[in-house]
Amino acid sequence: MPITKLRPSFSFTKDRLEQLKAIVPEAFADGKINWESLKQALGEFLEDENQEAEHFGLFWPGKREARRLATMPSKGTLIPAVGEGIDEDNTRNIFIEGENLEVLKLLQKSYAGRIKMIYIDPPYNTGNDFVYKDDESELIYAHLYRTNLIDENGNPLTSNIGHKQNGNYVNVNTRRSARFHSNWLNMLYPRLKLAHNLLRHDGLIVVSADDAEYANLRLSLNEIFGEENFIGTVIWNSTKTVTNTALISVSHTYNLIFARSKDYFIEHRHHFRLIELGEGFSNPNNDPRGPWKADPFQVGGIRPNQLYAISNPKTGKTYHPNPGCSWKNESTVFEQLLADNRIVFGVSGEAGPQRKRFQFEAEERGRVAKTLWDDVDTTSNATRSLDDLFNQHVFDNPKPVDFVKRFVELSAQIPPDAIVLDFFAGSCTAAQAVLEMNREDGGNRRFMMVQLPEPTPEDSPARKAGYDTIAEIGKERIRRVITKMKKEANGNSQTKRETPEDLGFKVFKLTRSNFRVWEDYDGENPEELEKLFDQAETPLIKNWKEEDLLTEIILQQGFPLDSRITPQAEFKQNKIQLIESTFCAHRLFVCLDVKIKDDTIKRLELRAEDIFVCLDCALTDQAKMRLVDACNLKVI
Repeated sequence: MPITKLRPSFSFTKDRLEQLKAIVPEAFADGKINWESLKQALGEFLEDENQEAEHFGLFWPGKREARRLATMPSKGTLIPAVGEGIDEDNTRNIFIEGENLEVLKLLQKSYAGRIKMIYIDPPYNTGNDFVYKDDESELIYAHLYRTNLIDENGNPLTSNIGHKQNGNYVNVNTRRSARFHSNWLNMLYPRLKLAHNLLRHDGLIVVSADDAEYANLRLSLNEIFGEENFIGTVIWNSTKTVTNTALISVSHTYNLIFARSKDYFIEHRHHFRLIELGEGFSNPNNDPRGPWKADPFQVGGIRPNQLYAISNPKTGKTYHPNPGCSWKNESTVFEQLLADNRIVFGVSGEAGPQRKRFQFEAEERGRVAKTLWDDVDTTSNATRSLDDLFNQHVFDNPKPVDFVKRFVELSAQIPPDAIVLDFFAGSCTAAQAVLEMNREDGGNRRFMMVQLPEPTPEDSPARKAGYDTIAEIGKERIRRVITKMKKEANGNSQTKRETPEDLGFKVFKLTRSNFRVWEDYDGENPEELEKLFDQAETPLIKNWKEEDLLTEIILQQGFPLDSRITPQAEFKQNKIQLIESTFCAHRLFVCLDVKIKDDTIKRLELRAEDIFVCLDCALTDQAKMRLVDACNLKVI
């Protein structure tokens, strides 16, 4: 196997291009796409590209650039913030502090197709809230400055509208902006594109919004996730307060739900489709199996093997499915149901066939969620609950925990270790929802929260209490919830569990990559050009740290952030780290020592599918050839 030079160059687009190349190889020449060949291969499936051609969809200034931003690789990395979490060596829960567009890019290789549920509550674009602006050409360490969260001197700026500090206005998307809606769409669109890549085939995404951008959000989600994958819009009665500012007092919030594949939920509805309880169940014939409800015994669509005649044993009348319909089951199944006293012919026994559905069966499958939610807490109640947790007011208008828990319950029942992601985490309501759900039903769901270190307003109670950023509030909330849950359990889990309850979380922070970025040079001075080449002799930045580079390598190689890292103590002359994950069939070995001893090479027990990463200068040519024969060798 060849030696691979390790570089932070992955983007999900490149991965998709490889898939396209496998399907249409004739469209590629010298690694580039030949558009004419691709058009010929696609043939009749191409849409008219004439400039005057009209297409259905949502278009706005900056959409092309927003798409491009989603495909650009990140220039950053994540580093562990040791000591800011709880039970960091054992937990699988993750909190990431950083700008979410860059973070989502960094998660693409390790978490593509692995997230079960995404819940986000992005800025509603009311004219008073903060909206990100993205420019991938700048270094990650400057992301706070480019989003106008700090000024050129590093002083924090609040997100209050019209606030001015040190001569700089904060980044607020006001209604006076000429591109009020476009700015919001340009912020959210690339993040939704990247989120789509992360969802499992049986995953769901829930996005909260209000009237300001609901229509535009729905069209954007239709485009990214597919209109055919729309599940529904939950209308939440978010406030009981009545305002007199207009003819109608707005008291609701929209919550759009899309599946990665709605077909999967239809095909596996016996696992996911939840049934409403408590209405219409009775037991008029004293069936020993308890209360039941009569369901129709026919379905839409023509199914030839389900078009038989059914005779009413009481009246002798013969029934056939309605035009365009079929019976629910084949005739052999019907006979079994009839013998099991599961078929009824109306209350009088003289009507068409119906099938009994027992209440105990419905209870096993749960309760269906309706689109109108007026039986969960309001925003005011959620604010009071958070105030009680902190013993003071620190965050405005958080979502209620029970509200998010209902979405978690709806979408993340299985698998038992489902990952729930919120990349507009705010005060981390979703993290608390996951922890409480696990406590209630014995589950092992994991949360991944992503929050920008957006400064809290200078005169706010949060700033006065020492919380300089929203991210600090989110982390502290998780700590307080875990502390409270441990106290309530008194050291013991309240449910029977096959695995220990995960009451911990690990913190990572976004920073610039440990790999040098090549600087293009347009001048004609050979000395300056030679200086650039000298700086590029080593691919790593100055004063890089081993633990930081290790995390970057883990992400580059497709291992998740909760991978198990085990120092290999049997190696005395070198520091070898073994990285393993249930997501990856192979293992990852990393050694970042300047020199790797021959005895270490000899004692390494590697499989052909394993990856070994080290510094290029750490190996002799003979050692490289030995490792190449044993595994996938990647050098820095």
